[in-house]
Amino acid sequence: MKKGHIIGLGIIAIAIVIIMTSIGDASSYESFNTAWEMKEDGEDKAIHVVGQLKKDATGQVSGIEVREDKTSFTFLLVDNDGTEQKVFYNEPVPADFQRSEQVVVIGSYRDKEIFVADKILMKCPSKYQETDVQAAGM
Repeated sequence: MKKGHIIGLGIIAIAIVIIMTSIGDASSYESFNTAWEMKEDGEDKAIHVVGQLKKDATGQVSGIEVREDKTSFTFLLVDNDGTEQKVFYNEPVPADFQRSEQVVVIGSYRDKEIFVADKILMKCPSKYQETDVQAAGM
């Protein structure tokens, strides 16, 4: 084999190893119950939990409590299994947070009462609603 072929195969092998290790680190979405079980089993890695903000009977978001200095807040999140959990986020409330359709919190439990989010990802409603499409004549 030529030296160039050996170097090429080495680069391909390194790329495969990097891809495999990054796939192994990828987190799947968990429920709050599963996240708590993982905490009890001693797993301290960040966990992704997806859900919706708690809403009252009128459809308004409820359960958001912002600190006086507005540097952190807590909110109630209902995961896909229907479990309601108080979540703490040590950053200001993101823009359009209350309008989000789904929220993904990435973090872990410190105790059973509160889930501490290190990062929040939001899926906001599309600005192109069906009524806008109908108005355009489509």
